[in-house]
Formats: sequence, C-alpha cells, structure tokens
Amino acid sequence: MSFTADCLLLFGATGDLAQRMLLPSLCALGADGLIPPDLRIVGTARQDLDDHSYRNFARAALEKYMPADRRGAMAEFLNRLHYQPLDANETAHFALLAAKVGTPQHGLSIFLSTAPSLFEPTIAGLVASGLAGEKVRIGLEKPLGTDLETSRQINDAVARAFPEDRIFRIDHYLGKETVQNLLALRFANIMFEPLWNAAHIDHVQITVAETVGLEGRVGFYDGAGALRDMVQNHMLQLLSLVAMEPPAHYDSTSIRDEKVKVLRCLRLVAPDETVTGQYRAGAIAGQPVPGYDDELGKDSGTETFVAIKAHVDNWRWKGVPFYLRTGKRLPERVTEIVINFRRVPHSIFASKAARTEPNRLVIGIQPEENLTLSLMAKVPGLDRDGIRLRPVPLDIAMDDAFAGPTKRIAYERLLLDLIEGDQTLFVRRDEVEAQWDWIDAIRASWAEHGLRPKPYTAGSWGPSAAIALAERDGVTWHE
Repeated sequence: MSFTADCLLLFGATGDLAQRMLLPSLCALGADGLIPPDLRIVGTARQDLDDHSYRNFARAALEKYMPADRRGAMAEFLNRLHYQPLDANETAHFALLAAKVGTPQHGLSIFLSTAPSLFEPTIAGLVASGLAGEKVRIGLEKPLGTDLETSRQINDAVARAFPEDRIFRIDHYLGKETVQNLLALRFANIMFEPLWNAAHIDHVQITVAETVGLEGRVGFYDGAGALRDMVQNHMLQLLSLVAMEPPAHYDSTSIRDEKVKVLRCLRLVAPDETVTGQYRAGAIAGQPVPGYDDELGKDSGTETFVAIKAHVDNWRWKGVPFYLRTGKRLPERVTEIVINFRRVPHSIFASKAARTEPNRLVIGIQPEENLTLSLMAKVPGLDRDGIRLRPVPLDIAMDDAFAGPTKRIAYERLLLDLIEGDQTLFVRRDEVEAQWDWIDAIRASWAEHGLRPKPYTAGSWGPSAAIALAERDGVTWHE
C-alpha cells in the first residue's frame, strides 16, 4: 500500500543516533519543504520527558550537531516534536504511546533504533496497542542480529506483524550520494558498462578505514568486531552494487533482485584469503592513542581490522578478486572503491619512459565524495629518445560539479524514503540472510583454524599480512 505518512514515530529518540543524525536530518528536510507540512514526529525512549523538555533536548542537539546555515526553520521543526516515555518491556506503556500517536490520517512510519534485545517486545507492544496496522511501515536500524540464526529470529518477529513490503531495513551507506551515483556511473554512461567485467577489470578494492577507536561503543564492538560491524553490511552492500548485473528498472524490486544474486555468488573464503588484526598503542595525526586492550580494559580476541580476498563466481566476474579492507585506528578516515582495469594487451611505445600503467577509477565516498579516473597521457616536451608517458588523473569533485545542491546527511534520503514508502535504498530480508550466510562461514573458518588477530600499530594500515595478501597477487593497496 502506497502512502505518505503524516506521523513519524522514533524509538530511541534520546540516543546518540537521534541527536547526531535523525533530528538534524528531519530538521533539514523540514526546512527544505521536503516533508509534509502536517507531519508530526513523536519520540519515545526510557528517559522521563514531556513535550516541552524533549523540544529543549532536541534544540540542544541541533545546535550541537547541525550546521548553523541549515537551522533556519528550527523553531517550526521543534513544534512538530512530541514525546512519550516508554519501557519496551512494559506492555502497558504501549497503550500510552498509541494514545500519544493518535490516529494518523494518511499513515504512520516507525523508525526503530533500539538494542536488538528489545526488538521482539517492541514489536509485540506495537501489535497489542494497534500500532501495526495496514497503514504502518517500520524502519529497522542495524544491528539485525549477530549471525544468520539471530537475524532470522529478529526478521521472523518483525514479519509476524509487518509484511515485507512494509519493512525498511536501514544501511545508512545506501543513503550516501556517491553510493547512489555508482548506479548512475555504471548504467547511464556507455563508456563504462561494456568494460565492467572480467575481460577488462583486473581487480577491485574496497576500503573502509577509520581513525577512531572504540568511541563509547565498548559493549557492542567487542561482541561484534570488524567483520560483523562493517563487512557484513556496509562493505557487502558496496560490493553488490559494484558487481550487480544491470537491473531492468530503477525500482526496489529490480535493484534488490540483482544485489542478492551477487551475494549468492560469493565464493567461500579460503583460510589464507583473510587477515585479521587488533590495534596496539600508536599515534593518529601525531597524537598518541592507546591500544585496543588498553581502551577495553582487558585482553580480547576481537578483531579491529580485517582484510579479505573475495570472489564473485559468475560469468561477469569469474577470476576477478575483490579485495576488502576495513579497520579502526588506521592513518586516515576514508571509504573508497577502486576499480583497477587491465593493462593494454600490447604497447606500441618502446622506451622505458613510456611504460603504460593500467587505468584506475577511484570512487570516493567519504570524507569527500568524488570520482578520479587515471588515464595515460604524453608528458609535454620534445622527446628525441621516444615518447614519455605518465598517468594523469581526471578529477570530478561532487561539490564542484554540483555547486548548487546542499550536501546532505545520508539519513535525510533514508528518512524521506521511509516517510514516502520507497524501498529502493533499503535492504531486503534475503539480502541480509545471504550476507550473514557468507560472514558466518568466514567466522567458522577462523574458529576451525584457530585464526587470531595479528597486532598492528595504531596509525598504520594494519598487519603486514594484509599487505602480503594483495602483494602475492602483484597488487598494491591504494593509499
């Protein structure tokens, strides 16, 4: 059923995600006139607040986390906000929440950002209070389980109350402009798609590097690690967008059908195709930082770095390795996809100075959104001993190419789609389960072979074994 909600219910409305992302995103959407003027936003959490005190709470969050030039309609936005305290384990509280929500005229969208342990009682409370009817859709913030089995338990609980076409599983990377632009790059330009295959691409690198450590996520991160925190969702979504076949249409069914086909083609990873690491004390940007065990306060076997050599076993990608790398306390914060093309089959240029290098396409996602295509060009000058060549980058910075549009938070796109009911940038259940199936096999292999994280110094690019993982194939990580 298609509808634009006129009420948005935020669970976890006093949490860090709400303060940093959700409230600023909604305020920005309101200021730009992108959400319905009659949209009411009801927040709920354990904290005992009323409407007035929650609006003060939201004002403080907006002043802290939202750029000053985007706060023009803050007063109007704050008037949209309402609040109802709730303990998800107290069924009676949901009746009070339902009374606060009232009966939306067009429909209700729910954003569920709570601990996974609260998903089932929350869904049960929504059903018991009448907040799971036909004109209600629900958005689920990760983590959706810790493995395939727990993911299925959560999805089963949600599916008992909501059909798949009203479930919006959120991966905020899919809201980033450059991630969406990857589809435009591939399928709106004739020069790329004919070359986007094993005949012309040598390998692909996907890097998600962070400079931060635990940053207040001690309890969650030590139980998850880099593989489940980053690879299972963000990196596999990026890989599927790079590797997917052209969809018939730009719609939620066509795109998600093609993504899940890629995930089902992922080859089981061999023991020598993964490297894990855990950072030790070092320096980031010239400042000393403690090691993981120092931050945690105890020894731990949790990986803070993982590198994987993955393969997509289908016609298009057979024989093309996908190198994935992610970690904490690395030298810089960067998320990028690097498409490394093959060398020209024969070079007509004889001199050593005319050695050709493979073309490379770098898709920058954060901190800057840009595209860089490296091409071979002649070095200017009079060359009596033969032509000289050098790679020349063609840079397209999105901020420069599109100077008019405001740079948006990824959650702005996702919240707007949740309100309006567009599932294209959300993750379907079969995608989630295909991701977990592959990740669980890697973790089982680690356990079977006793693989332990190798130490690496904070401020480095991870264990030396990660460099060797690529270099034994003649590949150098892009840095």
